[in-house]
Amino acid sequence: MQLLYTILIMLLVVSGTRISAQFIPLPLPILQILIGALLAIPVLGLHVRLDPELFLLLFIPPLLFVDGWRMPKGQFRKLRTPILFLAFALVFVTILGAGYFIHWLLPQVPLAACFALAAVLSPTDAVAVSAITHGRLPNTLNNLLQGEALMNDASGLVAFKFAVAATLTGVFSFADASLQFVLVAAGGLLIGMALSYLLGRLRAWMIARGWEEPAPHVLLMLLLPFAAYVAAEHLGLSGILSAVAAGMMQSRLDLLPRQTTTRLLNRGVWAMLEFTFNGLIFLLLGLQLPDIIKAVMGESADSWHVLLPALGYVLAVYAVLMLLRFVWVYCYWRTSGMVRRWRGKSTRFAGQSRLALTAVLTVGGVRGAVTLAGVMSLPLLLNNGQAFPERDLLILIAAGVILVSLLVASVLLPRLLPLLPQDNVARQEAELNRHRAQVLEAAIRCLENDEEKATDTDSAIATAEIRAKLMSEYRDLLERTRTRRAEESREYQRQADQMEYRMRLQALRTQRLELYRMRKDNQLDDDMLAEILRDLDNAEARLLKG
Repeated sequence: MQLLYTILIMLLVVSGTRISAQFIPLPLPILQILIGALLAIPVLGLHVRLDPELFLLLFIPPLLFVDGWRMPKGQFRKLRTPILFLAFALVFVTILGAGYFIHWLLPQVPLAACFALAAVLSPTDAVAVSAITHGRLPNTLNNLLQGEALMNDASGLVAFKFAVAATLTGVFSFADASLQFVLVAAGGLLIGMALSYLLGRLRAWMIARGWEEPAPHVLLMLLLPFAAYVAAEHLGLSGILSAVAAGMMQSRLDLLPRQTTTRLLNRGVWAMLEFTFNGLIFLLLGLQLPDIIKAVMGESADSWHVLLPALGYVLAVYAVLMLLRFVWVYCYWRTSGMVRRWRGKSTRFAGQSRLALTAVLTVGGVRGAVTLAGVMSLPLLLNNGQAFPERDLLILIAAGVILVSLLVASVLLPRLLPLLPQDNVARQEAELNRHRAQVLEAAIRCLENDEEKATDTDSAIATAEIRAKLMSEYRDLLERTRTRRAEESREYQRQADQMEYRMRLQALRTQRLELYRMRKDNQLDDDMLAEILRDLDNAEARLLKG
């Protein structure tokens, strides 16, 4: 029962921190870490002992799956070169550069363990950056950070597992590790894609037979990242990349027809799980901090004598990570600009904007949930039965880097964002209207070619009236997208949408109040109430989602 109480308390706290963040001027991850640390003090005594393997299995697959599922594939293709340079080449440079620096800083820690810490510190957290910037990042830059975070989660954690294995066994060969990395990565991608494809075929088969109830489909989707991870790990492949591939593949298969209700439920369920899991990870970090600090201090009576060097290690490692990232990003944009000019293409950024972009991408390299989940999975013992070297200190350094990166980003990003060139809103609006017009024209052609035969005169009149009404609505929308200037169209559409939204919402709620009155007066039974109420709730949910 104690475990159940602890889980319920943690879920309640995660929910409460989201509400508190509206009034406390701190990024949500930092707030959750601080509250977790407060809950761990002896007076409150909330304590959670983590199994590293269980922690990795529970948190990593769903978080990576939902990142892959939501990543815009078109933007990923357009930005594939900078994404790959940041997510793979920069990860490799970070592991080597930071790994050797950590070994120089902590010579008592084996080099392989230092590489493991550098590898787990290489993934970035785009969700934390979004929480800090409140959606004010330009779309291109936001997609770049999302794509980088998605891919370097996989590359960093795969490299982390290799480094941990080398620490456990004491054996490491760069050539063998490179070949094995390629095989493990490719195999993990194939496993994830195959399982996602099979699930998509299964769902299509179920839908074809009329089994469209959304709950089983959503449950299968919830199990997919865990199945992909476990299956790949069982075969000695990368479960991390398998979960990423499953998410990216499933986002395409999720476009099957007759799945509107399932998609609506899917989005809500995954948004809730992503928020909960991210919150739990940062809360767990706070809960573990007192124990980690106590373990690092050991029997020392002078706490500052131990904690000050640890703080120095944190700041030094963070500085090296940021230096490596700044140099790599700046050199990439310089080289990219030269290549684009040589090919006769315009450069994306120039002058001060390029330097501002480099600064934002550097500070935006926030470490977050994946780094914490990975470092918490460090094994307790080596293969020879000895304790993992300086495990608590490595976890403390990783936790400290997460905190420092969040604090620095919270202070600097709001000041750097105004220096960036903003997206061309008018061009985006024109492109959006063009796509809207294509969709509306297709609907109008469908109605014009509708050859539905009426069985009697009344049916024929009703069919003609409905067709005329729908075509009038669609032509009105089509006219708006073509004749109005972008700014006028946006303002007119905003006002019209707000008015329609208020009227529809008021009508639905009036129906619900009338339904409650009828039930209070015993004019209908509970089963009828539930049936009608479900229809009204679904209509309101579609309205709110729209």
